[in-house]
Amino acid sequence: MNAAAPLSAIAAHQTELLLFFTLLQLTVIVLAGRLGGELARRVGQSASVGEIIVGILLGPSLFGLLAPESFHYLFRSASPEPMQILSQIGLILLMFQIGLEFDFSHLRERRNRSAVIAVASAGLIAPFALGFGFGWFSAPFLSPNANTLASALFIALALSITALPILGRIMIEFEMTRSAIGVIAISAAAINDVIGWLLLALVTALTVADLNALAFAGKLLLVFAYVLVNWLVLRPLLKRLVRRMPPVHGQLSNNLLGILLATIFVSAMATYQMGIFAIFGGFMAGVILSDEHALLTAWKARIGQFVTVFFLPIFFTYTGLRTNIGGLNNLAAWGWCALVLALAIVGKFGGTYLAARLSGLGHYAAGILGAMMNTRALMELIVINVGFDLGVISQTMFTMLVIMAVVTTVITTPLLRAWLPRIGMAVPTRA
Repeated sequence: MNAAAPLSAIAAHQTELLLFFTLLQLTVIVLAGRLGGELARRVGQSASVGEIIVGILLGPSLFGLLAPESFHYLFRSASPEPMQILSQIGLILLMFQIGLEFDFSHLRERRNRSAVIAVASAGLIAPFALGFGFGWFSAPFLSPNANTLASALFIALALSITALPILGRIMIEFEMTRSAIGVIAISAAAINDVIGWLLLALVTALTVADLNALAFAGKLLLVFAYVLVNWLVLRPLLKRLVRRMPPVHGQLSNNLLGILLATIFVSAMATYQMGIFAIFGGFMAGVILSDEHALLTAWKARIGQFVTVFFLPIFFTYTGLRTNIGGLNNLAAWGWCALVLALAIVGKFGGTYLAARLSGLGHYAAGILGAMMNTRALMELIVINVGFDLGVISQTMFTMLVIMAVVTTVITTPLLRAWLPRIGMAVPTRA
């Protein structure tokens, strides 16, 4: 017992130390996130944009450069796992709210369904093709130690992904969630990204020479079965529970909240096991209850604001910690960066715009869809993080893709402000 006591004391001290640094990081991140969001709103941007930029500035690009000792004390003195887990939980809860917010009844119209399929296809194929060409050509210069094919495939995927959580949040801020164009955009983005994650699994398997065609086909069947079970089994069950325990005066009961949280987490675990990332489980849990308007109001009142203020800035900050803009230290590097940005916009915005026009949508509606699908934020970093860890994307290429993600997100809000009134939709003053 006496011999064990010192070990117990050491373990307790380490736990307290980890708690101290976690709380210190949370304090800085939450306050910085509020500051960034407020400043972004003041210049007419979405709060998400401010939080993303603040997250990058808290990393080695600025804070680590100006005050390296303070940076290392704050972010390198303890294990990053607690904050990473908190950020992922926050994303899962946000994706549930995004799924809950949208009125998918608009998809009953044939034109809207056709637009979703066309936009999702073009928004994936066009940027993938341009990204692959860029990656193949640039790999010997930007990632000389990487396999050219693997590097090209990962860059193509990075250009193809739409930032579903941030796109959803921007549309919530612009009050577009019950509109037809908003539902077309979020549905196309969801399809685009599910296919993107499946492609990520395929490309990763190809890269590590561990592709099993039968196993991959089985994964596709699992995804299809998961959607059917959610819609045909889980949806009626949850709707019955919501009606038995309805929100009262806009408040969720503790029992209903507990059931919802358990459902979200189980759904997230299921999609993780299928290889399409846990956030889509959260999204699907929201989609199957998207016609429960009272539930949405009560969720936003009790949970939604906490997710926005507490969880999301953590995600942005810890992604920014892997980004070092100072790595682009010559004109040639910035030239490559400009090229990848141009190709990303042409592929995503251009492909989406043409597909929307061919589906019968007008010029401004197609432009709005193009702008929203071009919103990448930092979700494509999941792809390039995998590529970076596998050694097929260099630190320089990683940084270029981060810059591309930020710029394509920054331009979304002004385009929405300019074009939404052209299709008869008011722009909220708070957006």
